[in-house]
Amino acid sequence: MSTPIDISEEAGVRYLHFGSEWVQGAMRIRKPNALELAYTREMMAGLLLRDGLAEDTGNWPRKVLLIGLGAASLTKFIYHHCPQSRIQVVEIASSVVAAARQFFRLPEESARFSIQLGCGASFVLEKDTRFDYILVDGYDRNARAGVLDTLPFYQAVRARLSDQGLMAVNLFGRSKGYKASVERIVTAFEDRAIAFPSCDSGNVVAFGAAGDAVSRPVAELRERALVLKAETGLDLLPTITRLEQAGNLPGGTLIL
Repeated sequence: MSTPIDISEEAGVRYLHFGSEWVQGAMRIRKPNALELAYTREMMAGLLLRDGLAEDTGNWPRKVLLIGLGAASLTKFIYHHCPQSRIQVVEIASSVVAAARQFFRLPEESARFSIQLGCGASFVLEKDTRFDYILVDGYDRNARAGVLDTLPFYQAVRARLSDQGLMAVNLFGRSKGYKASVERIVTAFEDRAIAFPSCDSGNVVAFGAAGDAVSRPVAELRERALVLKAETGLDLLPTITRLEQAGNLPGGTLIL
């Protein structure tokens, strides 16, 4: 599948577009492995929920599936900051992979990192591999997710998660249908789901959990966020504050 690719640059940031004004990815040229867009930072909040920080023994996530490559921001962050992870990317458009290699410093494929060209939904439905972290960020040039935003797809994702499994999905919060998307995720994950408050870009990041329960008091979330910021530069403290302000932490605890 061919996708029209446009590249723009402004104020030291390089942007990826799919033949429209929608930003499909971004990279700060002087910090190519950092997460430039707010929603990509929030998609890595799973590192606060499971035991994968240096102080932990779990080394989560071991196996990661990314559906939708874009500018490879999430791929690069995990590749460089989660060395224990084996990373599988599924991207439907070869032109996106080529652009990520040419303009966004995509790492070379290796024993721990591979890219498969194809439909992410088909991959999830047809494979029986289980993953610790499945990140879904697939949109076409008109900002449509298609089959990647359906109940059968979310149910299939849940079935592919390990006992420590989490799904993170990027939704367009300005879309009239995003609440229906959240409802599908809640249904697929049998209420073990949460939608973060819309960030500045209008994106909404939703999480679904499988296997072991998640229960993190807000004080522990903040402690873990400080460690994550010190280790990787990723600052999720503002996200925790927004979750508190939105009333998404009943009793001061994030439960999934």
